[in-house]
Amino acid sequence: MLDAQTFDSRDVRCKQPYGAVPAGTRVNLALRPLRTGGFSEGLLIAYFESRNEERLEVPMEWKGMDGDRDVFQVVLDTGDYVGLVWYSFRLMGLDGRQEELGPYQLTVYDGAERVPGWFGEGMTYQIFPDRFRRSRIPDPTGMVGGRTVHQDWEEMPEYRPDTKGEVRNRDFFGGDFRGVMEKLPYLQDLGVETIYFCPVFEAPENHRYGTGDYEKIDPMLGTEEDFRALCAAAHRLGMKVMLDGVFNHQGFVSRYFNGDGFYPEPGACQSQDSPYYKWYNFSHWPDKYDSWWGIYSLPAVNESEPSYRDYIFGGENSIVRRWLRAGADAWRLDVADELPDDFVHGIHQAARETDPNAVVIGEVWEDGSTKIAYGVRRKHILGGHCDGLMNYPFRNSLLGYLMGGKAEDFRAAMETIRENYPPFAWRTAMNFLGTHDTPRILTLLGCGTDGQDHDKDWRAAYHMTESQYLLGRTKLMLGALVLFAFPGSPTVYYGDEAGMEGFEDPFNRRTYPWGSEDQTLLDWYTALGKARKELPALRRGDLFWGQTQGRLLTFLRQGEGEPVLAAVNVGLKSAAVEVPWPARDWMTGKELAPGRRLLPPLSGWLLVPRQS
Repeated sequence: MLDAQTFDSRDVRCKQPYGAVPAGTRVNLALRPLRTGGFSEGLLIAYFESRNEERLEVPMEWKGMDGDRDVFQVVLDTGDYVGLVWYSFRLMGLDGRQEELGPYQLTVYDGAERVPGWFGEGMTYQIFPDRFRRSRIPDPTGMVGGRTVHQDWEEMPEYRPDTKGEVRNRDFFGGDFRGVMEKLPYLQDLGVETIYFCPVFEAPENHRYGTGDYEKIDPMLGTEEDFRALCAAAHRLGMKVMLDGVFNHQGFVSRYFNGDGFYPEPGACQSQDSPYYKWYNFSHWPDKYDSWWGIYSLPAVNESEPSYRDYIFGGENSIVRRWLRAGADAWRLDVADELPDDFVHGIHQAARETDPNAVVIGEVWEDGSTKIAYGVRRKHILGGHCDGLMNYPFRNSLLGYLMGGKAEDFRAAMETIRENYPPFAWRTAMNFLGTHDTPRILTLLGCGTDGQDHDKDWRAAYHMTESQYLLGRTKLMLGALVLFAFPGSPTVYYGDEAGMEGFEDPFNRRTYPWGSEDQTLLDWYTALGKARKELPALRRGDLFWGQTQGRLLTFLRQGEGEPVLAAVNVGLKSAAVEVPWPARDWMTGKELAPGRRLLPPLSGWLLVPRQS
């Protein structure tokens, strides 16, 4: 007879140490079956996935009784192995009966790697450069892409396809670096410590994910000198700058592919003698080639081509190195799981050689420890690759909780990530509620839907009712409280703090509403940013779960400085919260005595010890 207590990988009586381990760790494992089960032998079966699926079978030693349970123990020696170990158990009875448990995941990482800790401590702010702030209305004449510019900052982005059924994304609003510089004091007041820019290099589309020239700042944003000045100004205010590295694909309209002949130098599309021809995989030159997800305007790059690797990270003046020297502090790798592991490693190595404190964050939409792409288990967070990942599991599970799910499900999802990720990747996770790839979080929470059951014209014109907006705002404030109190870098998509709404691209990429912000939301985010800056427990403290039942979620951050208790009630009834000490709510200033205190419906606390 087996029950949940026979083996629990999160119970120190069954597994030590907790979670992922560095190579060389001896992991203590124990089975604890009930004596009434009649088991006399135990066996550990371990598969070392990255070592040709080596199989190891080790008998477990009976260590006696603990209450009404037998205890069988074994030590799993990870040696010099780096990768995933899938382990399971077999229990055998005197009567010949056998019971299996598992498999369970053990992540073994390169413990020699030292990851800069700065990214996970503070708030990150994601800027879609064309839509944040402009210092003037630009003239697009002579710029790549046949651009148009909206004269009115508050106009709707173009979303209807052309005669070929393509949304061309060639309409610009003219956001620029000087506009961002004007708003650096705003970002500082908000508590921002890292500015994450969506792509800034020359490109024909307003999103700039189809890179035209990695060596050139898009002229609508400014010049390289403007970029350097922005980085220097941000650094003086205690903020770092992260760039978006789009290295898996480029633009059809680029100096490398040059599909429309805009650039004077022959690209791969003009000549097979072009130095860039080998960067692409043509099945029929020049019109049939591999592209990202079949989108013809985004030709896929052959990352194994030596000249491309040298251009991006290998050479002394490579793209990764060049822009770090220009003032950037970090790279976020677009679709990191579609880049070969050795390519990501090369970027990471180049970044560290250029700046020992540089950080590389990867875009992965799933649990990054188990991600398989193109049939290969990725090494994202095993050391020497990514220093952290975009935490979509956090977003998805928190969104589920806010929209009617259970707190215990959020806890379970996050505990899986904590167990599977090396400690450095848990601390440097990029946590968020929304990005340029997702509908505005306010709209999702207020409407309860992504609007895909209606046509795009409906979604373009849609604005929430007053009741939907107020509900969405309330839930967003609670979600933001969890976001800022949780381990990892709380990342805010520009305008979420101001009450921006909208469904998917381009409705989630409208211009920032300067002068029309929702002040209630803005004040809330500002208070959370201040908490993240000033409370050491939120920056570096450990996570301890509290009450996670139904619609009530509480957790403690503790380990450095004074402890902080986060409590959120997304239910429609008051919930009793155990307050451990005389407390003050950071968000409202309200004082609470220790003991059971009622948290009103749809509300939250960020509690710090009250000074006597």
